[in-house]
Amino acid sequence: MGRTRDYNSHMIKTLRESKAKLSELVDMASRGQDVLISVRGKVKARLTRAVASTRSSDRALWVRELRKLQKSCSRKVASPTVNDILAQQRDDRT
Repeated sequence: MGRTRDYNSHMIKTLRESKAKLSELVDMASRGQDVLISVRGKVKARLTRAVASTRSSDRALWVRELRKLQKSCSRKVASPTVNDILAQQRDDRT
């Protein structure tokens, strides 16, 4: 596989080369080597290492925000149910 590099020392591959060697390029990217993919001589995409997510802290923050929102939206007085409204309308007719 021919290696071409730009001024930032990223590896540049054509779309055709990238399709043929995708698993190898993904492996390179997972080791930290950015791979730029070009179409007709112009860079169109970058394959790079995925960043580890902070899901547990994101989830904890989301749960705290949701609880805060629930408290701010909770009603002190219970709303009538559908059955209560229907019963009231029936009583009003009689």
